[in-house]
Amino acid sequence: MIDDISGASQDYLKAIYRLSARNGRASTTQLAQQLNIKPASVTNMLKKMAVTDPPLVEYKKHHGATLTVSGERAALEVLRHHRLLEMFLHEILGFSWDEVHDEAERMEHCISEQMENKIATLLGHPEHDPHGSPIPDGDLNVAPTAQLAMSTLRKGDTAVVRRVRDEDNAMLRYLDKLGLRPNVQFTIINHTPFDNNLYVQLDGETDNIIVGHPISDNVFVEITAN
Repeated sequence: MIDDISGASQDYLKAIYRLSARNGRASTTQLAQQLNIKPASVTNMLKKMAVTDPPLVEYKKHHGATLTVSGERAALEVLRHHRLLEMFLHEILGFSWDEVHDEAERMEHCISEQMENKIATLLGHPEHDPHGSPIPDGDLNVAPTAQLAMSTLRKGDTAVVRRVRDEDNAMLRYLDKLGLRPNVQFTIINHTPFDNNLYVQLDGETDNIIVGHPISDNVFVEITAN
């Protein structure tokens, strides 16, 4: 389906999908910030995407955009390409997890469905990308994603990292240094009010690490005990 959709429109669809997952919709301002495009240009593009055949978005002035059924399927196809490419770059080509996002952004519009299927088969049909985000399957079904932020945990909670946001490469390098990666279990040893620092002990480690609020807001977990 996405063969008939321009690369620019695919970028919009993916951005709207991700923003809608957080906020229920994507505002013009949010899209402009995420795509680094002027708000007026975003508005013009949304209007065009709302009148394609079939329409890809529903757009209302001052209310932002949501995806139509066709738009959501196209967005999921783009996400499948992107996240499979991230896994291929990480697992096969040896790129670090802070490098794969930008590389996949450049490649996701170019691969064919045949290449997508071969990459998926080579990797053993992975369910998550290197950052823990679910990869839509071949039928574009997508598993629920962890939504509980690490910042909500308190002293005594034990949890496992399920995913991290992948937009900030510097943050990914810092998380890697701390050891906070998907499937790592940890316990909150202490929480300090006002600055909201978490004192964290990773499973199998004796020393604590300190995780500040800007980091813990971008790490999503599943509680295993409290």
